[in-house]
Amino acid sequence: MVVLRSIVFAGALLSAGVAAAHVSVTPAQATAGSYQVLRFGVGHGCDGQATTALSIQVPPGVTVARPQPKPGWTLSADWPKGRTDRPAAITWTGELPASQFEEFLILVRLPAEAGPLAFPAIQSCGDAQNRWVETPQPGGARPEHPAPSVLVMPVAAAPDGGHHPHD
Repeated sequence: MVVLRSIVFAGALLSAGVAAAHVSVTPAQATAGSYQVLRFGVGHGCDGQATTALSIQVPPGVTVARPQPKPGWTLSADWPKGRTDRPAAITWTGELPASQFEEFLILVRLPAEAGPLAFPAIQSCGDAQNRWVETPQPGGARPEHPAPSVLVMPVAAAPDGGHHPHD
């Protein structure tokens, strides 16, 4: 019951934050331990300036993160020493006019634990930056610059009471 209440609370926080976010992620929820393509959307530039880079931080609970290259953009990743499966951050550099939108995709393997999972994002527009890095706090005010977040849902139990193995 406590887990369910926490998930419902986290979902309410996430849905409130997504509406205000200018870098958003879809889907808003996914199953724990699953592989999922996350679509990070950039809806506009910074104060009328074109977006020139988007950097997404990969949270430690994600065990695999593979970015999709985007034509016309340079893709780079910050790899922690000894890791080849999950960079600490992924950055696309290019130019997106302020009057247009775009999606940037990452294939991830989500953590086995249920709960909210934030992917802090930094949107650069030349020398200016929008830092979408704040996470909701229980009982706190909605963040002004919320990080794109996914609600990781528990694996549904199989009819026999066990879990479906996927790996």
